[in-house]
Amino acid sequence: MLSSEQIKAIRRIQIRTSHLVSDLFGGQYQSVFKGRGMEFAEVRQYLPGDDVRAIDWNVTARTGVPHVKRFTEERELTVMLVVDVSGSTHFGSRSQLKQELAAELAALLAFSAISNNDKVGLVIFTDRVELSLPPRKGTRHVLRVVREILNHQPQGLGTDIPLALDHLNRVAAKRCVVFLLSDFLQPNLKRALRIARRRHDLIGVVLEDPRERDLESAGLVALQDAESGGRVLVDTSDGAVRESFRKQQRQRCEERDRLLRAVDVDSIHVRTDQPYTRELLRFFRARQ
Repeated sequence: MLSSEQIKAIRRIQIRTSHLVSDLFGGQYQSVFKGRGMEFAEVRQYLPGDDVRAIDWNVTARTGVPHVKRFTEERELTVMLVVDVSGSTHFGSRSQLKQELAAELAALLAFSAISNNDKVGLVIFTDRVELSLPPRKGTRHVLRVVREILNHQPQGLGTDIPLALDHLNRVAAKRCVVFLLSDFLQPNLKRALRIARRRHDLIGVVLEDPRERDLESAGLVALQDAESGGRVLVDTSDGAVRESFRKQQRQRCEERDRLLRAVDVDSIHVRTDQPYTRELLRFFRARQ
């Protein structure tokens, strides 16, 4: 049973993302994500102006009258949202947690999909597959997707992106548009990303928080790893410590971005302290 606060949070996301779809992203989505190809519709008699390359020579030879094949675009797509809810996503130093940001982005992408009559499916994962919803259409289904991401109580704390992608590859028989929403803190992802990229149109949505790049000067601070539980005492008033942390985090982010480029995975970088609309529009325009 959802609490009144949970219901209000889902309703706020629905209202905000529905407006963004109608005002900004609906047309962008449709122009970028097209159907899987051309589907055979019928054979009909040739008419002046028809493309001669479309002539069906077998039917023409059998009937003695020129006939052409007609095709229609196979418009319907399946969009899969693969969402990381590991311990590191339950963090946010500003207006929202990374998990809340993921839920809002998932809602926006899902509402864009169903506005174009596409199906939406969901995989929630940590170091295990926590939940898998088969692709469906309709507003009620999208609201369930948002509810599950916002309110899911994970059994695991760690992250296993290869496991989640392997599950996706097994349950998705046809090529899908896949949005992988994660902070991508896990190492050794190259093989899993490359395999998923060959099978699907894979887009990485990178969730970030400014405190993951920089430490504020706040004296002695006990930091805890959200996934392993390890704790360390850090003197954040020491400028050398802050600079070392900043350098290590910058290198980690650069390595992650190089990896995504190396496996030809498009990425969208979103932060808990900044509006995500600009980054999404940049992605759609680059795709066009």
